[in-house]
Amino acid sequence: MSHCFATKVLGTVASITAVLVTTSVTGAEETVKRDEPGSISAVGRQMRKSIDAKEISGAVTLVATPDRTVHLDASGMADIAEATPMRPDTIFWIASMTKPITATAVLMLQEEGKLSVDDPVEKYLPEFAKLVTQKGEPARVTIRHLLTHTSGMGEISGNEAGQIKNLAGLIPLYLTKRTAFEPGSKWVYCQSGINTAARVVEVVTGEPFDTFLDRRLFGPLGMKDTTFYLSDEQLSRLAKSYHRTSQGELEIAENRILNGKAPTSRDRFPAANGGLFSTAPDYARFCRMILRGGEFGGVRYLKPDSVKLMTLPQTKELQTGFTKGNGWGLGWCVVREPQGVTAMLSPGTFGHGGAYGTQAWIDPAKERIYILMVQRENFPNADASDVRESFQKAATSEGNSP
Repeated sequence: MSHCFATKVLGTVASITAVLVTTSVTGAEETVKRDEPGSISAVGRQMRKSIDAKEISGAVTLVATPDRTVHLDASGMADIAEATPMRPDTIFWIASMTKPITATAVLMLQEEGKLSVDDPVEKYLPEFAKLVTQKGEPARVTIRHLLTHTSGMGEISGNEAGQIKNLAGLIPLYLTKRTAFEPGSKWVYCQSGINTAARVVEVVTGEPFDTFLDRRLFGPLGMKDTTFYLSDEQLSRLAKSYHRTSQGELEIAENRILNGKAPTSRDRFPAANGGLFSTAPDYARFCRMILRGGEFGGVRYLKPDSVKLMTLPQTKELQTGFTKGNGWGLGWCVVREPQGVTAMLSPGTFGHGGAYGTQAWIDPAKERIYILMVQRENFPNADASDVRESFQKAATSEGNSP
């Protein structure tokens, strides 16, 4: 592809109008009025600047209220080599944005009386009685520790993970490593803890984690493109991942979570810590349900008290997160003191980012949802990227409220 042509296609912006229609939800009719979002022009301008600077190949951005989408825009390229433009239904690896969904599954089961977040993990996974601290004492990890990244559990290598076919197979590997600290005493971001929480869901429900999510969340919410395992048709809409070189060019990068396997392959475990693929409109449905206190389209998924439990800080004064001023809820990062990349958000805003730059943040004070979908591997800090900051500044700037 010539330089001139590449510059031209990278600057392409595909703006769209989304229409939500009546869908059937577990026996109840979810009627959502026609939703015709406009476009916040400042957001589009900022995304084009990031594309022109070769920070990203393209982006899908979305801003929503509890009741409607007010901005949905697709800019740049999903595949530079093939000159495939981004579309609103382009699929992204959302990585750790999977974690709040895992926490939601756990809270659904707590509401049903099938578990408590304060239960010891060994109640459901008896082998956890063998887990010990550095001092050789029983670790006594609870489900709350798993969801707040305060368990101290050790991690396994990508090579080890690539050999495992299901969540059950991960547990023996995790248990070979002592906890790095007394559970609850520190915050250290922990992939193994989230996957263990998903394994508890499987034990309690008697079904695979991905099946539970399909049945209880994705299907009812109409999240038709959210999955651990893409179909062939969905694969054709998957955005390519890129790595920015030291020369400022974008090169194809592999998806780390797949460990060399295809996105369509089921020969791998459903990675509750970061294995989901999704679209901006799909993830917005999940976020709108949370912003509405656990209800969407006339169907209740969680009680308001459960949503509050997940989205209020549970880590006391522990230093948490990848940017300053944050606490941690159950599966969610919570902004205590807005600053830097979060300066434009209200205190109490909660959300999560993904390894390749995806972001979703919910500001309950302003009743706004901000979703950024990009696919770049090597941001120095994906949660503090200039792309995220420019998107949020543009989306929250004066005059952009509908």
